[in-house]
Order: sequence, then C-alpha cells, then structure tokens
Amino acid sequence: MPPALLSLNNAFAAELSFLTPEQAALLVARSFMAARVGQADALLLAFDQDATYNNPNFAWFKARFPRFVYVDRVVVAPAARGRGLARMLYLALFARAAGHDRVVCEINLDPPNPASDAFHAALGFEGVGSAVLPGSGKPGIGKTVRYFSRVLP
Repeated sequence: MPPALLSLNNAFAAELSFLTPEQAALLVARSFMAARVGQADALLLAFDQDATYNNPNFAWFKARFPRFVYVDRVVVAPAARGRGLARMLYLALFARAAGHDRVVCEINLDPPNPASDAFHAALGFEGVGSAVLPGSGKPGIGKTVRYFSRVLP
C-alpha cells in the first residue's frame, strides 16, 4: 500500500484499525479487491470468503454465508468527500463480485458512525446481526458493530 494511502487509513484508525506498512502490504496481497481513487483520495479493501484473514468480523460472516465479499475498509479523504468516490468504489466492487451471493460489511454502532449508516442504507445494505468486539484488553473497552449485507442479483 502506498504511503499516502496508509496515512489515509491510519488517520481514520478508530473507524478502520491502524495498519503498519507490513500489515497493509499483507492485506492488499490477500484481498479480493484493493482499489483507490487518485493518490489517496479514497480506498476500498475487500476479501472474499476464501481469503486467509484473521478478523472477527470476517469470521462472523464466514460462519453464516457460503459466498460473499467482505468490505474490510472504505475511506474517503476529507478534502475529496462529496464527489461520489465511495459510491464509485462500491459500484466497481458490486460488478467485480458477480458470482458471489452478497457484499457484506460492518459499521460501528459504538462509537457511532452515522455517515456510514446512511451511505450503506442508500446502497441497499440491510442489517443481519451485531457483535461486541474486544478492545485494548481493558475490561469494558471495545466497540459494538452491526453487520450488514447487500444481496447481489
């Protein structure tokens, strides 16, 4: 992952999770789709059900759905927002995911992410579950996520 994209990801680590350069390179290598717009205007990283990916959200979907593409992270730089870049990345993903049953993702409930809620609802995603994920190892610190799915035609 180019340094500018890694910086974009890590600027939103609370929503996405912090990545080292080595972690980012491994994720990109294992991804179903890694796409960007511009040098670092927007980023989308997704995995299909066959990926080797040790992630509790991915595991939740893998336990429930036989064929899916999991959106691990999508982010748009603040200066590039409002131009439809995330929508463009998702439309490219929907086209590439032909043959899969659905595209899935999780959205933070606590801490909340209302912009992501609205964006995914507009794309036709529907809630399919939730989980409380462990935090930094301190009791009671973590985040609550909701799981969403968009069935593909």
